[in-house]
Amino acid sequence: MKTPSFVGIPPTSFGVVALSVALLLTSPVRSESWPQFRGPNARGMAVNTTSLTPDVGPDSRQKMWKIALPPGHSSPVVTETRIFVQGVDKNQLLTIALDRITGAKLWESASPYQQLEEIHRIGSHAQCTIATDGEHVVSFFGSSGMTCFDNNGKQLWHLPLGPFKNTFGAGSSPLIADGKVILSQDHDLDSFLLAVDVKTGKTAWRTERGDYLRNYGSPTVWTVDGKKQVVVAGTLRVTGYDLETGSEVWKVRGIARFVSSTPTVGADNILFASGFAAGNEVGGERFSVPAFDEVAKEYDKNNNGGFEEDEVPDGPIQMRFSQVDRDKNGSLSREEYELFRTLFAVGRNVVIAIRPGGVGDVTDTHVLWVQPKHVPFCASPINTGPRLFTVRDKGILTSLNAKTGAKLKEGRLEAAGDYYSSPVAGDGKVYLIDEHGKLTIVSDADEWQVLHTADFEENCYATPALVDNQIFLRTAGHLYCFGRRPMVALK
Repeated sequence: MKTPSFVGIPPTSFGVVALSVALLLTSPVRSESWPQFRGPNARGMAVNTTSLTPDVGPDSRQKMWKIALPPGHSSPVVTETRIFVQGVDKNQLLTIALDRITGAKLWESASPYQQLEEIHRIGSHAQCTIATDGEHVVSFFGSSGMTCFDNNGKQLWHLPLGPFKNTFGAGSSPLIADGKVILSQDHDLDSFLLAVDVKTGKTAWRTERGDYLRNYGSPTVWTVDGKKQVVVAGTLRVTGYDLETGSEVWKVRGIARFVSSTPTVGADNILFASGFAAGNEVGGERFSVPAFDEVAKEYDKNNNGGFEEDEVPDGPIQMRFSQVDRDKNGSLSREEYELFRTLFAVGRNVVIAIRPGGVGDVTDTHVLWVQPKHVPFCASPINTGPRLFTVRDKGILTSLNAKTGAKLKEGRLEAAGDYYSSPVAGDGKVYLIDEHGKLTIVSDADEWQVLHTADFEENCYATPALVDNQIFLRTAGHLYCFGRRPMVALK
């Protein structure tokens, strides 16, 4: 790793530098944290921030430092004194700790594995984001499982998991709540929701989700009537589980067959979720697949009662053969084929708002609104108070009324790539970056306006962190820090 470069810091006298260091070491003001994917409770909202710079870019005068990182899609998480990311270097699965003030590497540790999982062509073996509670640092690699470290890099425990039956790899990130590490893993087979003790790594509970197929949204925590629930969106429904026991509390049916975005809790304790899958457009493109028996008459050439890949006719099943083949035995059974035929028919691409307080199937009682348009694929929606922002691939940005779901404004950004990074917001601004590293900052307003654009000239899949008036942004090869140096009491 290269030595951090400090840019945009004006020349100062030794006396001023010494005074700044003294203030940094003695100030009683404590910095805040961005402890998981999308920050506190996955909301994507800036923490302890009153002044976020709109001047963000590779040549910005507000750039405090820039460091080189090994490849990885994990988003930065931030504590009072450290930044944590995951990366892959020479097939090592690395958890990396950086100094928050300078960006200098403090430690790195490799997680063990027996074989690397399969990943998508644009994926990474370091796709998931670390979770921390300030004392424990939990990394998750689909090839290895979960590993917990202390702040100084000492391994506390390791829980082997994976590789899973999924040709795209693991993508959901863990969170820490009430002393438990919560991890949702939805794959082609054997999906589950898991809670382990953050101190010991021992399983607190495990809830099987066998009828949920591959999904990539991370869980979030929703506090309802004083009790915490773990909410996961995936495979036709949004589901809430009791944080203490893992038992299902409620579900809402009616979303896509495949979900990549993470739910978020917004104003008035309303839960927002979205799901998008090809062929699930409401009132638009819908995949239509003939029944198994109808196809088998013509295409089951060897009469074995299943379909090998060269026997499946062109269409949505053939294009997704490795996904439909849930057990990965190289042949599609009647059950596998008909399951996906049903998913294509039933799934709906929607953004959905859910009121708290339901028990059981609350589809007909607790859905506040459903918006069948303006649905993002990977990028999670963000609620900034009275409005909800969604960004779709090709740079289509939409603001919605958070109370009704009605469209306020839609427009195409100059950054017209696909969006795997989720939007984040604070100080009246919304920050978005596309796959090609093109950043757009818009005003947090019903009739949003573009405030600033920049091109980092590197691919970007990570979601930025906004904390203490600073912006931490990861590209394919670097991590940037923009803004002002926080006055913190270092530990």
